[in-house]
Amino acid sequence: MEERLAAIDRIFAETIRLHEDLRAADQGPLLRAVDAVAAALNGGQAVLAFGNGGSAADAQHFAAELVGRFERERRAVPVLALTTDTSALTAIGNDYGFDQVFVRQIEAFGAPGDVALALTTSGRSPNVLAGLEAARARGLTTIALTGRDGGEAGRMADIHLHVPHESTARGPEAHRTVLDVIGALVEEGL
Repeated sequence: MEERLAAIDRIFAETIRLHEDLRAADQGPLLRAVDAVAAALNGGQAVLAFGNGGSAADAQHFAAELVGRFERERRAVPVLALTTDTSALTAIGNDYGFDQVFVRQIEAFGAPGDVALALTTSGRSPNVLAGLEAARARGLTTIALTGRDGGEAGRMADIHLHVPHESTARGPEAHRTVLDVIGALVEEGL
């Protein structure tokens, strides 16, 4: 019992410590991300969000909050999670390879002035890197929300939102908070 209680305390303490570290960090990149997303949406452009596994779920959650509502009633805005169309994902994966699942959708839906929001805990997911590359080639503003050391995704994005934590659990918890900050501030400006 005591070991489990200690584990619970340790997990909460790690989560709180990571959030406090992010709270004290330079908020310049986060403000640039908010400004990029708000400018795109206020200019009639779209946000295309994507990632794998839990990051795919976070992309979907972010899209749902902005297409629907986050904290208040307002107009709907075009935020699309590229992880939700299983027919497209499986067809593209089968015909072109899994590395192309985001590329093909960015080629289909992305336009200059849109924002590509890539979520990757490792910063190294091949399909996310390929998606960022395709987005840059098409003239989208690229934002990478990463963990660990940021990986190649952090280096190639226009705006890098870095959660410097090694844990595959704690990092994405903070990603969700960062996405909530973006959603709240963007919603205020719509």
